[in-house]
Amino acid sequence: MRLVFGLVLVVGLGLASFAVYMAKDYIGAYQAELARERAAREQMVPTVEVVVVNRQLRYGETILPEDVRTVRWPEDAVPAGTFASLEAVMPFGEGKLRKAVRAIEQDEALMVVKVTEPGQDAGVSSRLSKGMRAFAIRVDVSTGVSGFLRPGDRVDVYWSGSAADSGNRRSGEVTQLIQSGIKLIAIDQIADQDNSNPTIARTVTVEASPRQVAALAQAQTTGRLSLSLLGAEDVAFEGEVSIDQNELLGIEAAEQIVEAEAPEVCTIRTRRGAEIIETPIPCTN
Repeated sequence: MRLVFGLVLVVGLGLASFAVYMAKDYIGAYQAELARERAAREQMVPTVEVVVVNRQLRYGETILPEDVRTVRWPEDAVPAGTFASLEAVMPFGEGKLRKAVRAIEQDEALMVVKVTEPGQDAGVSSRLSKGMRAFAIRVDVSTGVSGFLRPGDRVDVYWSGSAADSGNRRSGEVTQLIQSGIKLIAIDQIADQDNSNPTIARTVTVEASPRQVAALAQAQTTGRLSLSLLGAEDVAFEGEVSIDQNELLGIEAAEQIVEAEAPEVCTIRTRRGAEIIETPIPCTN
């Protein structure tokens, strides 16, 4: 009996040890899996839905429902001005669709600056910022930077004409910077910013405030306008630029010499026989 009891005890201890070993191994595996899951969660990035295009779109193309879809996008890397849903892209359904005003590549996020308002045409009016106006300037091959202008570029506008001020400091032909950093929104009838083919334009359309439009209209009426292209990373010039013929040729304007007037002298003439005597007196007039 004691032998059986001892055998049962030994077997029990063995089974208990084996159970403890298996439990320890299971717990270790569970903890390792839990640690891997926590590490994976830490590497996960929060995402939001963003509308992207299914195909390449060019200027003026209508954006159809089959052209867009939503994808998950990293929340901290969403570009400004994107659409969060298809309803935001087409709030009025297929009755009023948007059009592309810039080239949009396949799988690129759809952005407000690259499309028109629902139902709006992809013309110049869709390119104007709030409160701005479109104004056309006549140009030719010499005043239009040899045809290398395209929509989206920024230019300085120079006026050349005859001018003279009250101090006679400037006379004859004068060239002056009147507007700097003006944005071009169309070249002739082309408003596509992705069109890079040089063309000799007859008119360029600029985006300007009402006050700038008045200045440009006055300048175009009274003289000649020339454009100067700004670099892509350059900023508008805020100083004054004005050159006249004398300054261009290094001619110094002659100063006018004003002669001082002689003081007025009043006299009284008195005749003494054949002699006339003049006596100075204070002038009363």
